[in-house]
Amino acid sequence: DRRPGSSVWGRCFAQWHLSRSDPSLLKFMCAELTRGYFLEHNEAKYTERRERVYTCMRIPKELERLMTFGMFLCLDAFLYVFTLLPLRMLLALLRFLTIPCCGLGGARLLQPAQVCDLLKGLIMILCFCMMHYVDYSMMYHLIRGQSVIKLYIIYNMLEVADRLFSSFGQDILDALYWTATEPKSRRRAHIGVIPHFFMAVFYVFLHAILIMVQASTLNVAFNSHNKSLLTIMMSNNFVEIKGSVFKKFEKNNLFQMSNSDIKERFTNFVLLLIVCLRNMEQFSWNSDHLWVLFPDVFMVVASEVAVDVVKHAFITKFNDLTADVYSEYRASLAIELLSSRQQNAYTDYSDSVARRMGFIPLPLAVLLIRVVISSVKIQGALASVCLLLFYLGLISLKVLNSVVLLGKSCKYVKQARMEQKLHERTAAATPSKSASRTPKHSHPPPGVERHVISVTKQPAPRAELITTCSPPLNPDPGHPPATPPTGVEAAEATAPPDSPELKQRFPKKDLLEIDRFTICGNRIG
Repeated sequence: DRRPGSSVWGRCFAQWHLSRSDPSLLKFMCAELTRGYFLEHNEAKYTERRERVYTCMRIPKELERLMTFGMFLCLDAFLYVFTLLPLRMLLALLRFLTIPCCGLGGARLLQPAQVCDLLKGLIMILCFCMMHYVDYSMMYHLIRGQSVIKLYIIYNMLEVADRLFSSFGQDILDALYWTATEPKSRRRAHIGVIPHFFMAVFYVFLHAILIMVQASTLNVAFNSHNKSLLTIMMSNNFVEIKGSVFKKFEKNNLFQMSNSDIKERFTNFVLLLIVCLRNMEQFSWNSDHLWVLFPDVFMVVASEVAVDVVKHAFITKFNDLTADVYSEYRASLAIELLSSRQQNAYTDYSDSVARRMGFIPLPLAVLLIRVVISSVKIQGALASVCLLLFYLGLISLKVLNSVVLLGKSCKYVKQARMEQKLHERTAAATPSKSASRTPKHSHPPPGVERHVISVTKQPAPRAELITTCSPPLNPDPGHPPATPPTGVEAAEATAPPDSPELKQRFPKKDLLEIDRFTICGNRIG
């Protein structure tokens, strides 16, 4: 009976159906080999992954361009201490000595910049004289007698102490400069110039000794037979990856860390120079020993570069940052350089680099002068002529470096289209200068608030100057007068700085306003 409703036909159909649906190893293998899928169904996801790979490939190039530009900025500030600062000191002393002959004529005894130059020179001279009582050889042998593990711990402690000294040292120097140049008409709210001066001398001396201990420890690592200490110190750089990569980083935090890496790399180069000078002196300046040191120097520099590249590559990957942020960082440093060259600049360029990157050149310069004088003996007229030619070469290098940096800075600012920020910084410093020239007994027009600010006073932040700047005396008739603030604007103007309304309106700080040493806490943590 082959009718569809019969029981025999039903059993045969059920058995055939079960044989078709019953899984087997052969069918499973066929299905796995012929299974297909389409990546374009999730095109956005795979495009994003590809862009991340391209970003990681671009990081080394963009990071090294930023590092190179930043290191030349540090080199410019470092060369300034050896080349232009002594000449500026001589000009300030010449002005001070010729005052009885020429008279003041209503002007200052010394300009604020000249006072700061004299203070820097006096600090360096006193610290250099004090460093003569520190025996470098005794310190080297004292460190060499310690165990490897103890030296590793000491080196880590020295790195932390160096960051702490850098974070507080520039504040000490800024306090000295401002105390010495503050207008006398203001109410005295400080302890005096002399206490601040001795605090600055004590700080520079201690920081120079700290860097000397670092250089001695690195020298011991270079001269050890099994190179175990050098290997451990280099492995410490890779521990830095673990402490930085898995943290949350905003764009501003990455900028701070990049500045700290620039300062650290430049300081390491100077330490390596000191180590090479000390070793070459011990081997009577034999050029063959320089090739013995070269592999260790190359290993230290290569590990530093590799750690920075890996660290920044993974930080940008985990925080969804593009490689273009490094171009913005480079433009921000360029704006700092260009702003310090303006006529209305309120700080020296070397101090600007110190605030931005945490690089203070005075202690490092004192130590380098101490090492060079103890390593190189200058005897005879020929040696004096060579020293003069070397000094002229340093001045030429400083001038050439400054000219190239100014040209590159203009180029970077134009490429990043940040000319407006440069104009804003220039305009923000202009009211301070114009207000300081106001006659003492002049009265401002009605409705215009009078601001008397000296040239030497540190200006307020940019946002504060914009809100407190008085309106122009002769407004343009072609433009309508400014409308009074609305209720929302008035509420924002009277709101405290910590109010949630202002935090919501201005959630992030500008890169150019990050000029303090918050890098210290990020790097130590």
